[in-house]
Formats: sequence, C-alpha cells, structure tokens
Amino acid sequence: MARIFLASRNLKKLEEMRRILAEHLHDVEVLGLDDVPAYDEPVEDQPTFAGNALLKARAGLAATGLPSVADDSGLCVDALNGMPGVLSARWSGQPKSDERNNSLLLQQLADVPDERRGAHFACAVAFCVPDGDDLVVEGRMDGRVIRETRGSGGFGYDVLFEAEEFPGHTTAELDPPDKDAVSHRGRALRLVAPRIAELLRPDAG
Repeated sequence: MARIFLASRNLKKLEEMRRILAEHLHDVEVLGLDDVPAYDEPVEDQPTFAGNALLKARAGLAATGLPSVADDSGLCVDALNGMPGVLSARWSGQPKSDERNNSLLLQQLADVPDERRGAHFACAVAFCVPDGDDLVVEGRMDGRVIRETRGSGGFGYDVLFEAEEFPGHTTAELDPPDKDAVSHRGRALRLVAPRIAELLRPDAG
C-alpha cells in the first residue's frame, strides 16, 4: 500500500482532503501531522497561498521522506481589499480561534451593505515528491459574507459564507458532497488528485 503525507492536523480538513483524494486514490494510506514524528513546521510567512503551501509540502517531504501534500487557503473579502487572505487563520491574533476570527470579520463588515459583501475562498495545494518536480494547483469558490453565523459543519469562516451555487445556505450547512463539489479546496484537490494517483501507481516509472 502506498503512503502519502498530508501536512495538517486539522481533523476536519484532513477528512475533507481524504474524502476527495479517495475518489482517485485506492489502497493509499494518508498520514497527517499527528501520525508522524514531530518536526519543526515552517513559519507561514509567504505573501501568497501558493508560497505557503509549498513551504509546508517541502518541509513535510524533508521530514518524512513521503510524497507530501499541503494546502494554504483563506477568505478574500472584496470590501476589505482581499483581506484577511493569507492571514485568515490568525486574523484576530494568537492563539488561533475561529470564533474570534468570525466575530472580528462581522465587526469589520457591520456597515457594509449586502450588495457589497462579495468574497471568495482561495486555496493552493502543493504536492512534492522525492526527486521530482513540485506541483501547485489553485481553486476558488465565489460567494458572499452574511451577517450572522449559521451551521455546524465545516470550519473557519464556513459559518459566514454563502457560495454562489448554494444561495441561502452557508457552506457550514451543506452536506459534505455538496460542499466538496463547489469548495475551493475540493476544486484544487480534484485537479491534483489524478496527478498524485498517477505518480503513486505501483507501475509508475
């Protein structure tokens, strides 16, 4: 059985990634950060999602020797000039808190009318293999930020975000298959999963 490393310990993100990768990868064991010996994780100091995803995937490959996948993603709000962007997870400071991040975002958009609350989620997924070229793909989910939190699924800003394809429902209220079909991470993973599957096939090379 082939093994692949996913540089994350966010359980909901791991579930989402494993679910989507499973559409293309059979008989593959997917390991997360809590499944491998601890190593010094890189500081996510790059100005782009792609840069941060590559940092994490390269560090994962160096530490584990396994083909490594990492993502960086965030919410880009039109009325905030694309912020919080790469700062999404730590928008309200340390320690990271989804609840505080969502509260701060609602405060910042309190006076913004509904027609100007457009936003999109962006995701970059990086895949690094031993003795191979790095691969980075990107996905995007357009929508809007609502005025109150709704839903118990997902994570991060899902409770405040309505995707264009599902008006009236936050992405935290969607069933996993519906969210996977339109999510920024789902789109990026569906781009990269066939490439990963190709490289991990027993007869590859």
